[in-house]
Amino acid sequence: MIVVLMGVTGSGKTTVGRALAASLDWPFLDADDFHPAENVAKMRSGIALTDDDRWPWLDRIADELARVQAAGGHAVLACSALKQVYRERLARAGDLRFVHLKGDLATIEARLAARRHKYMPASLLPSQFATLEAPADALVVDIRADVAEQVAAIRAALHLDTTPA
Repeated sequence: MIVVLMGVTGSGKTTVGRALAASLDWPFLDADDFHPAENVAKMRSGIALTDDDRWPWLDRIADELARVQAAGGHAVLACSALKQVYRERLARAGDLRFVHLKGDLATIEARLAARRHKYMPASLLPSQFATLEAPADALVVDIRADVAEQVAAIRAALHLDTTPA
């Protein structure tokens, strides 16, 4: 199984993802690490990515997820996956469970004001909310809960407390 933590920038995908992966003793993958240099340069300049920018990136991620599952493994992935078509593209990899880390604009703006991402500026947050298509089939987790509570909620909802690591 692959657990995909999705949501807008600043929703806690990496923080919660690392904590969840550690609690399960599964590898953690960050979709940011799969971006080509051109995408990173655009975002660093405050330019939102287009779908054409995202397709090769999503395919690289899906290929890696398929490799993990073909080897009989599990993983936790942090990936914005803002649109349904992006989630469908990733889901071609196999057994994926999507978890939407959901928060309001004010909460996330406050988080972004307190951090510095390696290339994703806070100025792109409105475009992320504009792009976000709330998933109909994902577990929704409120980002106002602390990280341990979010991890416990995800594990319980996905029955990961009884799944061997």
